[in-house]
Amino acid sequence: MDRFDAMQAFARVVETGSFTKAAQTLQVSRTTVTQLVQHLEARLRVRLLNRTTRQVNVTADGAAYYERVVRLLADLDDADTSLSGAAAEPRGRLRIDVPAPLARLLLVPALPGFLARYPDIQLDLGASDRNIDLIGENVDAVIRGGEVTDPSLVARRIGDLQAGLYAAPGYLREAGIPDHPAVLADSHHRVVGYLRSRNGQVLPYTLQRGQDRITVQGRHRLALDDGNAYLAAGLAGLGVLWLPDYMAAAHVARDELTRVLADWRVAPMPLYVAFPPNRHVSVKLRVFIDWVGALLAEHTPVESMRPR
Repeated sequence: MDRFDAMQAFARVVETGSFTKAAQTLQVSRTTVTQLVQHLEARLRVRLLNRTTRQVNVTADGAAYYERVVRLLADLDDADTSLSGAAAEPRGRLRIDVPAPLARLLLVPALPGFLARYPDIQLDLGASDRNIDLIGENVDAVIRGGEVTDPSLVARRIGDLQAGLYAAPGYLREAGIPDHPAVLADSHHRVVGYLRSRNGQVLPYTLQRGQDRITVQGRHRLALDDGNAYLAAGLAGLGVLWLPDYMAAAHVARDELTRVLADWRVAPMPLYVAFPPNRHVSVKLRVFIDWVGALLAEHTPVESMRPR
């Protein structure tokens, strides 16, 4: 039995809560994972996991062993990458999930530079707005807008999405130009709703002008949970949009969208990169986080770092 493989299999079972999911993330059979853990328990002469037909729970001894295993695996990774050649040339597969519009408009156009700089990194980029089970789906990190409320993740703030309210010219000719956020609740106005992927509720927006502050829900006949589809709905004249400025800029330049209520400030949305705390930040992940942080600092700098 390879002790490294056995410890890695055990750690992944603890993290995913399932032999099947652990096998999928390690790209081996469930039988292999089961045998590795069994051999590890036999060598240690202690039960690490309690198994039932429905779930897998770590024992007290297993929890203590897991904490040491995670540190040991991290130390082994550091040892492999501490050599000057390995440290200078991050390598391996990196799985990242980002919002689809961010991927399309900012990340993917800039990726040739990243991949040219790190030719030995294989980047698997998921572009979606859905919630990701990082451990279960073997994803190294996600980039998300809004506060990260999952206590099981470590989050690093890498930008603030400056935003505004926008609508298609055709919609404004039909419904009129709103002169106050409150009119978006009137019968002749519509918003396009954006659905929170966590709970399926439509996201409200807070606007401020001087001392006046108002939270807008608006009336919607359509709500979507994907950023690209949300933008398409606004371009089709289906209602007023809340959009990050980077998504709206090209469409404003082509007179496809018009900014409305420009004298009201929309609270910027924080942008985070998040990853599991028990997964070692490998060199390849570290260089990606540094790269994407620098990229977004150009387009969506953190509010506190903006020049006054």
